[in-house]
Amino acid sequence: MVSTVTPSSDLRNRALPGEGLDGVVRVASNGYYGTGVLLYDGQAVLTAAHLFGSGSNAATVHFETLAGDQSVQASRILIHPGYDNPNENNDLALVWLSSPAPLAAERHEIYRHGDEIGQVVTLVGYGRPGTGTGGTVEYSGEPLRQKANNRIDADVGLLKQYMGAGMAWNPQAGTQFLADFDSGTHLNDALGRLLGLHDLGVPGEGIISPGDSGGPAFIDGRVAGIASYTTRLSTYRDDPDIDTAVNSSYGEIAAWQRVGAYQQWIDESLRQHYPDAPTTPSEVRKSLPEGNSGVSLAYFLLQFTGVRASADEILSVDFTTRDGTARAGEDYLPVSGTLRLYPDENQAVIPVEIVGDRQDEADETFYLEVSNPVGGSFGVGVATLTAVRTILDDDGGLP
Repeated sequence: MVSTVTPSSDLRNRALPGEGLDGVVRVASNGYYGTGVLLYDGQAVLTAAHLFGSGSNAATVHFETLAGDQSVQASRILIHPGYDNPNENNDLALVWLSSPAPLAAERHEIYRHGDEIGQVVTLVGYGRPGTGTGGTVEYSGEPLRQKANNRIDADVGLLKQYMGAGMAWNPQAGTQFLADFDSGTHLNDALGRLLGLHDLGVPGEGIISPGDSGGPAFIDGRVAGIASYTTRLSTYRDDPDIDTAVNSSYGEIAAWQRVGAYQQWIDESLRQHYPDAPTTPSEVRKSLPEGNSGVSLAYFLLQFTGVRASADEILSVDFTTRDGTARAGEDYLPVSGTLRLYPDENQAVIPVEIVGDRQDEADETFYLEVSNPVGGSFGVGVATLTAVRTILDDDGGLP
């Protein structure tokens, strides 16, 4: 990740273990590497499709957490079916892990709103370091996980509208957002000079660089964008780039795939690969063994039994876990977010990871609370639904 003023040796630019960004991972495939982010269920990493070339089905995911470094092989890679490399469209991939993700790695919900434009995002990735004045530099050390901020300036459709044939690719409007790398002066305000979207930058500004592909742009800790590419653009009268190379320097523009535009593909793809997920109420296990190590999944099944107002209506509820005698972070990993039922769905599961250990203890319980139904209701006077799961101790005790 390129910094605005200070080099990568400045720890303010580093995303160090324990800062809440340990779910940002390095993804290696075909001798190259990029970045990815561990999603809300702890089973898969979201990253960029272009990391995998043509038909690649092998990758290694490297975690860097307070518990140490750990590498996990991919068990499956799914490229978005509409991936269009020449035009930078649908540049997304899901990578499933062959073994559980480290407990210390944060799981991240996706950003499901449509108000990204104008918001400040936090960019995190393992890209080549450099500065805005000089661009990226040659770097032969272990890849560094760095962070920066930027303000989302525009949807890619607006750029195409203004630039027309001046852009050599044809991105789909509504599926990518853009930010430029500001130096604090009008001279390098790329989207200000090209589109009239004037903004001289934010504190700690940066932009993506090679190695950041697939890295997240966070809004309030949720994944709003996935890093895709950088470019330099100019017209006969405006050339905002500080130099003549595409090297992540001041005046260049970066694009992220807009995750909210792909939430149905992400959600449904994850749901299709949950192991032993229940499909009927009778299959739901309300009590399950703790296990001795790693994690297992407890499922909550949400069903819609009403009638949609229209065939294309999307239904949703908010959910959050709550402690009973079980403790979040010790006995299970807490989750919260929004579950959406898409037009072809009337039910879906919410998975919660159970933490195994060898400690002899009593059976423990935790709860899932579901609220704010959109497109349906829980019944007259009912604001919240609550379900309980019991974690059964299977460690035994001394006679």
